[in-house]
Amino acid sequence: MSASTPQWLRRVAEIVPTDTTGTNPVLSRYPTPTQDARRAAVLVLFGGSAESAALPADAEVLLTQRASTLRQHSGQVAFPGGGADQGDDSPIATALREAQEETGLDPSGVEPLAVLPGIFVPPSKFDVTPVVAYWRTPSPVGVVDAAEAERVVPVSVHTLLEPANRFVVRHPLGYRGPAFMVEGMLVWGFTGGILAGLLAVSGWELPWDHSDVRDLESTLAEAGMTDSLLQSPVPDSPSLRSDSTTFAEEKSSRQ
Repeated sequence: MSASTPQWLRRVAEIVPTDTTGTNPVLSRYPTPTQDARRAAVLVLFGGSAESAALPADAEVLLTQRASTLRQHSGQVAFPGGGADQGDDSPIATALREAQEETGLDPSGVEPLAVLPGIFVPPSKFDVTPVVAYWRTPSPVGVVDAAEAERVVPVSVHTLLEPANRFVVRHPLGYRGPAFMVEGMLVWGFTGGILAGLLAVSGWELPWDHSDVRDLESTLAEAGMTDSLLQSPVPDSPSLRSDSTTFAEEKSSRQ
């Protein structure tokens, strides 16, 4: 973290995400030496006024929603990100490259702040490193390939923090974890867990009802996202596959 990091983002950049309520199992999923995990990274990109000491009114975080036509994780909400390429020299390089490919953002306007501990995603066997960053010079973003994503959405942090938009979801296979309903999208699983962990240490969080547990299938149906329900209880990020087909191979097959 540099001296130019906005004051309102410093706790997020300095403190590892935490589960203070016992409702966030995603944060405890670390790869073990015996697990043959593949490297991946996601970009947790915050934007907003650099001059503000408190959380600014325009604070936002960039999310994507996968295309409903994809075979795996269709309609799922996630951070931009994906598997590491041989040319990537760090998780930061992976996260920035994937974010540019998925959303069209200009990496030169992004200031990396922190590289968080990796999270193991069982379905895809990826060790996913979240890279927290500040969008110092915002650039236009949008859907680059409609076959991969339906939406690219900068979501208001204030909307995420609103207690009415926060609850716990229960997966049919037993998983329970934090979730958010924003912009007509249900954010849960890996992405919901990382967001909840960051908000818990941010100093911005408002009290919310951790006992509000909702059925995942019903909640997805309310959001029009029924197709995004996975059989696995820990969904992954847009470019991370749970089968033998890599994201890069899938893209090549469509070209």
